[in-house]
Parts: sequence; structure tokens; C-alpha cells
Amino acid sequence: MVKVVGVRFKKAGKIYYFDPDDLDIQIGTSVIVETARGIEYGNAVIANREVPEEAIVAPLKKVLRIASEKDEQQVKENQKKEKQAFDICMQKIMEHNLDMKLINVECTFDNNKILFYFTAEGRIDFRELVKDLATVFKTRIELRQIGVRDETKMMGGIGFCGKELCCSQYLGEFEPVSIKMAKEQSLSINPAKISGTCGRLMCCLRYEHEVYEDKLRRVPKVGAIVDTPDGQGVVVETNILKEVVKVKLDREDQADIKTYTADDLKIMKDAVVIETPEEDIEGLKQLEDF
Repeated sequence: MVKVVGVRFKKAGKIYYFDPDDLDIQIGTSVIVETARGIEYGNAVIANREVPEEAIVAPLKKVLRIASEKDEQQVKENQKKEKQAFDICMQKIMEHNLDMKLINVECTFDNNKILFYFTAEGRIDFRELVKDLATVFKTRIELRQIGVRDETKMMGGIGFCGKELCCSQYLGEFEPVSIKMAKEQSLSINPAKISGTCGRLMCCLRYEHEVYEDKLRRVPKVGAIVDTPDGQGVVVETNILKEVVKVKLDREDQADIKTYTADDLKIMKDAVVIETPEEDIEGLKQLEDF
């Protein structure tokens, strides 16, 4: 087991492990750590604890110190510098007539590097832009092209549910979301209804995915022939979450539809699954973006 502390550098960023050394670090404590891109300021979201060695990426870097008032002041000054850098970069982009959209600017805590995040339709030749920015700021410059999901995470906003976007509120990392998840949840395969603010499939489609997968293994599909306590019949309607189905019984005198739980039924012949036309699937694949 290895003693670690979990640190985030952004509100909903990825959690990284560091060696707390002899420091007693509690949740909410601001710390100064050494990272691959230099000295950084972050917030502890996981207090001192022990984790298995396979859960860390070696070598584990140490927490340099708990942030002081001077460090807090440095962070505020960096934030002012980021706003100025954003305006200057926007001006330079227009001067070079580059087809790119500047999203965000970050300064490393030690001012060793300034990162500019942008989106663009294709590849951008920004070599001259980097030279201009390096001349202005006298430090290392990095331009990083990001996707629409990362753009939305940085910009923030309100989702269709009326709440703050999950990605900008608490999701540390994006997980794959597929059209199959929407189909299994009996949602309308309509891009306007299953895509989020970023234009890709909503992240929340994954939240209940494992529950639906488990229930779908137990609940017969519409069209399946099943054996019920009242004889054989065909499933005409299902409620996946309640694990309840309606079955049309095979009776000569009249159509008799009864409701049963999945545990009351035995599948005699599974339903034939009608796949979505290939051309329709291809049109929706662009929403997955993974």
C-alpha cells in the first residue's frame, strides 16, 4: 500500500495522486505540487489515505508544501494575466487571419508556461502565432487543440434538465457513450433528444447503463414467446425498470392480455430483433465522438 493524497487542478478536473510526505492534508486544503508541466497549485479532494501500488503511476511526485498566503496571491495574479493573455491572443489570431476559436488560457503556477486552448475544424498552422505570443510574454507558449466536449466542459452552461452541465460541475473524465445505450433505455433515437449542449451524446446516458443491462438480461423482449402460469403467450409490452411485461395469451375464444413479473415467465422463443437501418446508424455515429 502507498500513502497518497488526491489533488485536482480544476473544479471538475481529473484527480491526480501525490505523495503527502509528512504533511497532514485534509480535503479542501490548497497545496503546491510538482507536475510534468511544472510547479502547480491545486486543491486536495482526497485526504491522506493508502491505496494499492497498482492504482498509482510511478514515480509518485511529492506535495511540496501547503499553499501560503503568498501562493494564493500568486494565483490571483496569474488569473489576471490569463485574462490579458486571452485578449492579446484573440488580437493576434485576427492579425494572422487564422480560422480558430480561442476557448481558454492557463498559466502554470510558476509562470513557466502559458497554455492556449482552441477549437478548429481542421489542422491549423499556428507557428507564427506562437512566435508572436512568445515575444510578448517572454515565456514558453503551448497551443492545444481540443474537441467539442472539452470546449463545453471549459465554457460551462445549463443542460436540458435545467441543471449545470455534469462535465463542468463534477465529471473528472469523459467516459464512452454509444447509440446502443440510448436504444437499450428505449429512448427516441433522435439527435435533438439524446445529444447534449456539445452536440454529442449526453454523458448521462451512461449513468443507468449498467442497471438497464442487468434488467434486460432478465426481462423478455417484445415479441418473445413465453410460458406463463396461465399458458403460453407473446410479449406485447415491457416495463424494463419495474421488470413487468404484458403478455397476450394464446386463447381461441378471445384475446386475453395479462401482466406478469419477469420472474413469473420462462422464455420459450426469444424475439427477433429488428436492427436500425445501417444508413441511419452511420448518421448517428458522429454523435458518439469517441
